[in-house]
Amino acid sequence: MTNARAQIMKFVKLASIILAISVFAGGQLRAGELLPARNCTWCHGTSGQGYMTAPRLAGQRYEYLEKQLLDFGNHTRDNPFSVQYMWDAVAYLSPQTARDLAFYFSTLPPKAAGDGNWDLAPIGQAIYAEGIPEQNVVACAVCHGPDAEGVRDIPRLGGLSYTYLKRRLDQWGEGFHSAAQLPMPFIAGKLSPSDIEALASHLSFVR
Repeated sequence: MTNARAQIMKFVKLASIILAISVFAGGQLRAGELLPARNCTWCHGTSGQGYMTAPRLAGQRYEYLEKQLLDFGNHTRDNPFSVQYMWDAVAYLSPQTARDLAFYFSTLPPKAAGDGNWDLAPIGQAIYAEGIPEQNVVACAVCHGPDAEGVRDIPRLGGLSYTYLKRRLDQWGEGFHSAAQLPMPFIAGKLSPSDIEALASHLSFVR
């Protein structure tokens, strides 16, 4: 384990301890008194905009955020970073606090990461809007909306980091996240590396 990764692990474990204390103390999310939210921002950024390895939470669908927090706690979101970081971070999170956190981050204004390959973005835009008929890949817009805004517990993809999106699409195809429902594992498994690069690049620029 690298020194940087070891340091991140120390932060995550400390955050989970503080979060547990705040939850058991009966803390509720209020403006200016968002201790659990502050713990999240250690990895996801002070305004929830995320980094390459930690996704943006700001502006995400609150139903999706709530479900992911519960999946972490139930160990059904099982990709490597979830196991390494998030399982411990939410170990003592109550369902009510998960709901409060999800709603809080959903209200923050999102910013597009814009870190993809601009030259590949038009190809990715076509995949998103039209799918890949010859590979039996349905258009992403069908479920995630024409502007990648998401709906209910289907996540907002627009503006998420290229690095994060690429990794998640790769992991869907590899069979991670045992709580996943069709069609995502099926679709991701049909995308080529170049399809994923183009799609992740396009979405990183969507505002």
